[in-house]
Amino acid sequence: MDKHQCRSCGHLLSETFVDLARSPLANSFVHPDHAEAVDRDYPLHVYVCGQCRLVQLPQIEPVRTFFDEYLYYSSYSESWLRHSEAYVRRMIACLGLTAQSEVIEIASNDGYLLQYFKRAGIPMLGIEPAAGPASVAVGKGIPTRIRYFGRDTAAALRAEGHRPDLIVANNVVPHVPDVNDFVAGLRVLLPEGGHITLELPYLLRLIEQTQFDTIYHEHLSYFSLASIERVLGAHDLMLVDAEELPTHGGSLRLHVRGREVMAATSPTLQAMRQREAQAGLGDFATYRDFAARVAATRAALLDFLGEARRAGKTVLGYGAPAKGNTLLNYCGVTRELLPFTVDRNPHKQGMLLPGTRLPIRDPAALIEAKPDYVLILPWNLKDEIITQMVVVRSWGGQFVVPIPRLQVIG
Repeated sequence: MDKHQCRSCGHLLSETFVDLARSPLANSFVHPDHAEAVDRDYPLHVYVCGQCRLVQLPQIEPVRTFFDEYLYYSSYSESWLRHSEAYVRRMIACLGLTAQSEVIEIASNDGYLLQYFKRAGIPMLGIEPAAGPASVAVGKGIPTRIRYFGRDTAAALRAEGHRPDLIVANNVVPHVPDVNDFVAGLRVLLPEGGHITLELPYLLRLIEQTQFDTIYHEHLSYFSLASIERVLGAHDLMLVDAEELPTHGGSLRLHVRGREVMAATSPTLQAMRQREAQAGLGDFATYRDFAARVAATRAALLDFLGEARRAGKTVLGYGAPAKGNTLLNYCGVTRELLPFTVDRNPHKQGMLLPGTRLPIRDPAALIEAKPDYVLILPWNLKDEIITQMVVVRSWGGQFVVPIPRLQVIG
């Protein structure tokens, strides 16, 4: 076995969390002209650090491989836009943000969130490494720097005079290969009295609901409250509050300040720490049990698809998320079981999924085909998708959700 070190504390990794075999990069969508090309695949072997309990994948490609030509555009999810707008309203009120304030968002994508600060007349700046989403944000009038974030970018921003009252970083820390450089950058950029919020998928929810499909190569770290708090503390940042959110199947929103700020720790944060301890996140047995439940989830999906085919029923997919590619490749789903999937994102339509080579079509193709079942791959958005595709019920079609347990919804 190759030797890997924990990206947080440097401890040698030896304890397996789950081994999902080999898989292509989850966002390496394939043009039809290259359909016969062989995918490059990589081990999807996840470890848990014996020292700090950070669950993580070793880095297998430079970060630019994942994000320089990123096809994920946040604004295609209506529920995520509502989530972002509500967040902006709340932070404006809580922090008293005005036209004299500044907000900087790291990994600002296509301006999905900063557009609401712009509407409120609050100066803002996006930092986004992917040129495609960044250009969309600029088209909305949102100033955006195409850069990766860390100590150097933070120092350059400070040298320009930026002193953000609020730094936002949603669903980016898990993607970062050098988490200490990223968090050190937050410390450099944060002025005295400033506020940081981080959102990231929650390891406890991943474990409890067997969300193995949220594991893919660009998601390098899977944080518990304890493991992220350790990283923050190493850079003189203090966690002052935390919230559990329903987004992405279960996320944390962390409120962070500099240690120089004498802020009291919230009762909610204290209760969450206790809950993690009670759930056994300090015990290796909790992590070792996960792989068996993953295997059971895989068996349930394959049994359903196989039985549907034997019964002459058709199953089509909805969505082309990265998590769907982990699910389909690990389960060995073929076009005989799932002929194609659909997605609202026009940047993905006409492409093929990596590994499985399932075609991605416009949602109109699903309506035309009238399948008996629609397998919802972005299951965290099932309510939104069922509402958008309610027409499926008009011909007696049903929806299928694979995670946390296989469920057929009429």
